Amino acid sequence: MYKYWLLLFLMSMVPQAYSQNKPAYQIFNAKGKRISYGKMKKKLASKDIVLFGEIHNNPIDHWLQLELLQDLFQVRKTILGFEMFEADNQEPLDRYLKGELEQIDADSTMRLWGNYHTDYAPLVEFAKMHHIPVIATNVPAQYAKNVYRYGFKALEGLDEKALSYIAPQPMPFDPDLKTYQDILEMMAHHGTPELVMAQALRDATMAHFILKYYQPGTLFLHMNGTYHSEYYEGILWYLRQSQPTLQYGTIATTDQPSLKKLLEENKGKADFIICVDENMAKTH
Repeated sequence: MYKYWLLLFLMSMVPQAYSQNKPAYQIFNAKGKRISYGKMKKKLASKDIVLFGEIHNNPIDHWLQLELLQDLFQVRKTILGFEMFEADNQEPLDRYLKGELEQIDADSTMRLWGNYHTDYAPLVEFAKMHHIPVIATNVPAQYAKNVYRYGFKALEGLDEKALSYIAPQPMPFDPDLKTYQDILEMMAHHGTPELVMAQALRDATMAHFILKYYQPGTLFLHMNGTYHSEYYEGILWYLRQSQPTLQYGTIATTDQPSLKKLLEENKGKADFIICVDENMAKTH
């Protein structure tokens, strides 16, 4: 009887201890079951391509990205890719990684995100130190903007050099995918078919360059906004159109007022969902 009451007492203390500890984040699997970082890392280490969906200004994401890169590098030959670098910046990026440029922005054509130095530089510097290839996967912004204005017809007539920076045309396109329909709903009267086309161009281009630089036997770890790979769509949809037999892993990020359990609306977003306290400070 004593053991029974002791067990009840300990169980009653779990929620109280959880709230007193005030964890900053919790990882869940797609079904909403809590999972440890170690177990997530172990499962991802067996994949060919991993899409890490971040909230761009979330410090937990940026910390875990560096931790995951460092840990996976210990067990797998790794390639690192970024939405945050546009494909036409691959050459100056390579020059920096080779030590030909003292600073990454020494080349005036290099376009860095405003939060580069706080959020992405640690990843790039680790890659540089360990000779990990870093791949610029995103479409140059000017082409995405033109598609947003005029649709895919804006890509007609581009010269060979310009075409080398985007997904091969014509590209597959399914506007009825859940994430694309969600964009229209979220943007309300500002949402247009051309907006969805621009999003698809980004997704297709990132998938194209991931596969272009992927090498059999390596693990390609790609950093992108969480919306670009949620619900196994976006970038992943395009990857599977071209290479359905590769092993893919996905991470999504969301925030909630409580981390005790994953809300129903956040289940199924990815293989692993990083749930962050909604009061977490932002990096910018």
